[in-house]
Amino acid sequence: MKVLVTGTAGFIGMHVAHALLRDGHEVVGLDNFNDYYSVQLKRDRHATLEDHPGYRGVEQDLCNADGVQQCFAEGGFDVVCHLAAQAGVRYSLTNPEVYEQANLAGFLNILEGCRHHGVSRLVYASSSSVYGGNTKLPFSETDNVDAPVSLYAATKKANELMAHCYTHLFDVQTIGLRFFTVYGPWGRPDMAMWLFTDAMLNDRPLKVFNHGNMRRDFTFVDDIVSGVCASLMVPELASYEIFNLGNHRSENLMDMIGMLATELGVEPKLEMLPMQPGDVPATYADTARAAEKLQFDPATPISAGIPKFVAWYREYHGL
Repeated sequence: MKVLVTGTAGFIGMHVAHALLRDGHEVVGLDNFNDYYSVQLKRDRHATLEDHPGYRGVEQDLCNADGVQQCFAEGGFDVVCHLAAQAGVRYSLTNPEVYEQANLAGFLNILEGCRHHGVSRLVYASSSSVYGGNTKLPFSETDNVDAPVSLYAATKKANELMAHCYTHLFDVQTIGLRFFTVYGPWGRPDMAMWLFTDAMLNDRPLKVFNHGNMRRDFTFVDDIVSGVCASLMVPELASYEIFNLGNHRSENLMDMIGMLATELGVEPKLEMLPMQPGDVPATYADTARAAEKLQFDPATPISAGIPKFVAWYREYHGL
């Protein structure tokens, strides 16, 4: 198939594009290479795709409606995998307008492209953050998600509602994926695994929020990619679907820090801080629905995933 993947200079997008290319699909990748974090890291990710004969990259901003529609008009895409977005809960506290543009206006342009150019299925990234301050664990797709605690989460909930409208009004099949704390090689520098690794290797204290009383469903990127690709390819899904993609394990943050420190061979310095606005104390994915419909079966505990991340981190930085 011919697949449009947005965000191919991003962490998950790059890995998804590689998986689709390995399976023999043709991939067009769209990214604007913004400077939310290192542009060089994004360029380096994208460079791993550029020599593949089945890949073509397009540098384009999602908010440029004419540019996005031109990409659709020229593309002839069978399916679309929309992973580009403005990420980050804490950044949304100080830069709200960026989220309104990228995550709402940008997503609308993708929906319009699918509507007007005969795309049979749109798979898009939602987030575990839509569960807000829910205390019932694990989080299920049937739980109420009407109380987001960050603007980022609100934009992701809005994406699910916008997708529902386009499915209802225009018969665009939409599959939303709620990702849970994804980590692994080529990961994001604004996320805990990278931040902690960088701090430990440079003898700086780790900022540990809620005094360490945090639990996260850390999900290795290879497992996420398997779920994304299944969402694109599995036949006979409903016209509107929402799936949790997580590891179905809620890990104590201090345990993760301990494993990471052991792998790095350092003694971490900890700066214990209160809970940050917009943050939540625990995430934990109920993946039964994804297991049933996508045969989703995450296989990588953090004891296996952390060494893979650290090995890549050392190689990338020449350490």
